[in-house]
Amino acid sequence: MFEAEASELLSRLAETLVDRGWKMATAESCTGGWIAKCCTDLAGSSAWFERGFVTYSNEAKMEMLGVDRAALASDGAVSRAVAEQMALGARQRAPVKVSLSVTGIAGPDGASEEKPVGLVWFGWSIADREIECQQQYFEGDRDAVRRKSVLHALQGLLSRIERA
Repeated sequence: MFEAEASELLSRLAETLVDRGWKMATAESCTGGWIAKCCTDLAGSSAWFERGFVTYSNEAKMEMLGVDRAALASDGAVSRAVAEQMALGARQRAPVKVSLSVTGIAGPDGASEEKPVGLVWFGWSIADREIECQQQYFEGDRDAVRRKSVLHALQGLLSRIERA
């Protein structure tokens, strides 16, 4: 089910990006590079996929994407501010028109009352448009949360590009 849905999404995303002459980058935390892996599973992905940043630690988010230490301290890694900065950082640090970011709590550890397991923040940065962020809660175990996050990030990017 996951593989079929991801494959169909990626085929549509690839076609849309190639038609526009755009490339994309990913900035991933809780998905650990899974989105980039799915993108590069598709033959010919070098025509539209530029690179993936796997920034699992706060230090990596700051060093690789320019996420502000103050945002991490005040809002935490799983927040709108960090998802926005991750998406922007990926687009600014790669020769791309679009990027997406994912930061969340896949579990089973790392949750709090305010931020439960399954909380995921997404960011999408497209050309010169304002960055869009969205919060989602996904149920299930660690693997289910990550799979749902991969699909949501890709679908979110595709729908936003189609509106561009």
